[in-house]
Amino acid sequence: MDDVLIVTGAGRGIGAAIARLGATSGFKVCVNYARSRQQAESVVADIRSAGGTAIAVQADVSDRAEAKRLFETVDLELGMVTALVNNAGITGPLRATAEVDSELLDQLFATNVYSLFWCCGEAVRRMARKHGGSGGSIVNIGSIASRYGGMAGMVAYAASKGALDSFTAGLAKEVGHEGIRVNCLRPGTTRTDLLGPIGGDEMAARVAANTPLGRLGEPEEIAEAAIWLVSGKSSFTHGAVLDVSGGR
Repeated sequence: MDDVLIVTGAGRGIGAAIARLGATSGFKVCVNYARSRQQAESVVADIRSAGGTAIAVQADVSDRAEAKRLFETVDLELGMVTALVNNAGITGPLRATAEVDSELLDQLFATNVYSLFWCCGEAVRRMARKHGGSGGSIVNIGSIASRYGGMAGMVAYAASKGALDSFTAGLAKEVGHEGIRVNCLRPGTTRTDLLGPIGGDEMAARVAANTPLGRLGEPEEIAEAAIWLVSGKSSFTHGAVLDVSGGR
């Protein structure tokens, strides 16, 4: 049976790096995106030009029906999913807690938290032995912000990412006996275009100066950890939270 990897939010940044490395590691890859169609199709083109198999599928995974459609499309075009990386996420605008409104919280938690329930539910229904599956691996991309509370103006974001830690621990206990491994990867500040809305180069320089390794992470470094977690090389790693943060 072919290994099939779904990476949500894979049109750019960390997700794109995970998709590319997944393909070179032998997975058939679904590059999911919500709005970054051109970037997602570019990732797919890169994978195919290197001899891999990939498709781009538009779906806003914060919506349960769209998440279901994503998995059904993969069933038809690539086969049953064996690995899932929940990477889709947003930071939202910088905003003090006293200024946070329900619209911002709805957006943050729908994208960063609800999407895990929808996508993991679909994955479990395909991977679980009781449903005829042969197991699989799920990796949730959290954030080191869940441990230290985030930067100024990002408490809501940090709270949404903190939910991933609890979700990972609980789901791991729930589905481990079904042959499904579940882990959480917590990147530190990584060099992607998501830095622009939260301070850009100035913020990046400040974070780098306060990181023990003295720099930001690169998407490819996060991808290496993610692909290790979904691979058989991490076969006894389950319910773990792995920080890839340069020591922060």
